[in-house]
Amino acid sequence: MLRGISACKHGVSFKAIGERISEHVNKYGYSVDPFIGHGVGTIFHSEPIIWHTYDYEPGFMVAGQTFTIEPTLSMGSTRCEVWDDGWTAITVDGSLNAQFEHTVLVTVNGVEILTKC
Repeated sequence: MLRGISACKHGVSFKAIGERISEHVNKYGYSVDPFIGHGVGTIFHSEPIIWHTYDYEPGFMVAGQTFTIEPTLSMGSTRCEVWDDGWTAITVDGSLNAQFEHTVLVTVNGVEILTKC
């Protein structure tokens, strides 16, 4: 997560977030589940869509944007099943996962973590 956050700055492609996360995670043999980060605004889970792995979506960060970076790492499969509660997700192979999240604000000089204590 912190690697992805370190990529954030005005004018940088959103792709840089997923690239940094993927490069780090792949070194250790983990995988990134297909869940996304999202914009924070008047609509819950709004754009921009933040991929935590390599992606080919266009778009660049702009100072003032606020969004989440919340990769879910898996020790096995990235194929997931969502329970009937519509919220809980597990990998189909039962492998262990960990998910962390921060909300960030893009600035001209970089990024500010808004959820940091």
